[in-house]
Amino acid sequence: MEQQSAPPIQLSTNAALRVATIARKQGKPAILRLVVEGGGCSGFQYRFGLTEAVESDDVTAETDGVTLAVDEVSLDLVRGSIVDYVESLGGSAFKVENPNAAAGCGCGSSFAV
Repeated sequence: MEQQSAPPIQLSTNAALRVATIARKQGKPAILRLVVEGGGCSGFQYRFGLTEAVESDDVTAETDGVTLAVDEVSLDLVRGSIVDYVESLGGSAFKVENPNAAAGCGCGSSFAV
């Protein structure tokens, strides 16, 4: 029997629902792009945004008809992560549960490897 490996990145049901809602209101495709950039208080930061299309070098994950697109360079830093959407007293935001992060900031928007 062939053993399946874990997907390179995952999109939670909560995140997919939120992306679908935002995309519908903005009249855009339900495609969320995750990019990792240098900066933030811990060295790297996550940037999210709706995108019109998946690029040829993107790695994608799909949940409930919503696509998460990550470029190959960013994927090296978030491989094995789960992108979630959380609501709390402090606000609501997309959150990356990143097993590669050695440290992070209090707000969860930046990390170090």
